Amino acid sequence: MKRRHTLWLAMLLTAAASAWAQEPASPPAVNWSSMSPEQQKLLESFHGKWDSLPPARQQALSNGASRWSQMTPEQRSGARDRFQRWQQLPPQQQSLIRQRWQRFQQLSPEEQQSVRQNFRAFSGLPPEQRARLRERWLNATPQQRHQMLLNQRARRGLSFRRFPSGPQDRGR
Repeated sequence: MKRRHTLWLAMLLTAAASAWAQEPASPPAVNWSSMSPEQQKLLESFHGKWDSLPPARQQALSNGASRWSQMTPEQRSGARDRFQRWQQLPPQQQSLIRQRWQRFQQLSPEEQQSVRQNFRAFSGLPPEQRARLRERWLNATPQQRHQMLLNQRARRGLSFRRFPSGPQDRGR
């Protein structure tokens, strides 16, 4: 009887160890006292509830406070402006931006670099040309958009990885 319990215990522990190994490791909790005084000052609104925050949230806040403290006044001003613009966006647009960011994060480093280069090139165009390109893109069918991307990548010598169309492409 004792041997059967030992066998069951061994099987349970093996199954549990396998499950733990498959779960992504969560970041360690950040102790309030381990942060610099500047980080603590920046995060003082979280002090009373710090220990109840998930470790991943603690890590993100701590990292953000650290980045903030290393910014120049100009960078901080720009960050404040971007945050205010973000808060003014409707929730649907915020959701769409989050989805696009997640898709961007899934790209290979080379593809991310290509997107950044394309953005810089587009931003450098005269406003009239940007408006024409934007209008052409918005009026194109998904197949035409796909072809435009293929042509653009062929000019740059890049491969193309197709993503599922976003909500703006549905019904076209």
